[in-house]
Amino acid sequence: MPIVFYTENIGQNMKQISKYEYEVIKGKCYLYNDSFQNFKSYGIPHAQLIIADVPYNLDNKAYASNPMWYVGGDNKNGESELAGKAFFDTDKDFRPAEFMHFCSQMLIKEPKNGISEEEEEEKVDKIGNKVKSKAPCMILFCAFEQLHYFIELGQRYGFKHYIPLVFRKNFSSQVLKANMKVVGCCEYGLILYKDKLPKFNNNGQMIMNCFDWVRDSNTPKVHPTQKPVPLLERLIEIFTDPGDVIIDPCAGSGSTLRAAIQKNRKAYGFEIKKDFFAKARDKVLKDFQPTLF
Repeated sequence: MPIVFYTENIGQNMKQISKYEYEVIKGKCYLYNDSFQNFKSYGIPHAQLIIADVPYNLDNKAYASNPMWYVGGDNKNGESELAGKAFFDTDKDFRPAEFMHFCSQMLIKEPKNGISEEEEEEKVDKIGNKVKSKAPCMILFCAFEQLHYFIELGQRYGFKHYIPLVFRKNFSSQVLKANMKVVGCCEYGLILYKDKLPKFNNNGQMIMNCFDWVRDSNTPKVHPTQKPVPLLERLIEIFTDPGDVIIDPCAGSGSTLRAAIQKNRKAYGFEIKKDFFAKARDKVLKDFQPTLF
């Protein structure tokens, strides 16, 4: 069993412990080098929000949407050693049904006084204040081709409702035959929830289901499908409050955990790959200052 680090204050008073876990800020953020399927071993709390970037199952076309397909990112240099390779050797081990079962079990229970999808009018309390929903939800990043599959799979596990998401970039990473066809510049996702509308912090503003993909120049790039922290922070602000629990069962780079810490939420993540776990621990979650409230 490998040695990892524990720290109460990032960069200070570090000591070694023999565990598959990394406690970034005591009581606020944990990253486990393990599969989410072993979550019962860690006694983690239930979440207000689960965010996951699941395997896209691109197989040997993974780098077709990445300049790294070519040497130096330029097709004039010919194909690199990554051409025709998969991103991860663990994608084949990902079991969507077990993942959805985990999500259905690890979200907090919906409150009885929540607002259902069928209710058209907003609820108010005894003195006329608007009742804020406290129901949980999950946000899933996935390939366009996977949307309907995860909608149907979610319904089998109690997620009766969904909202599709589009994340619009001002660039395209698709490189194969890019001068011969229309190229994609969007990523896709889903909001999945059960009976009650999820917690929603919109500050009186309408929120569209199409978000701009904000470039992230402040977070070390350690993962080929890493999501920008500013985008994750925006989603976290909408669907959670400070102090709420967020779980990322496919933590990858640790960017979701970083976003959660910076927004004063409690975060728990699982990353099965040792190299990505180490990079998240040593680069993404180590050398930054969380937002102070």
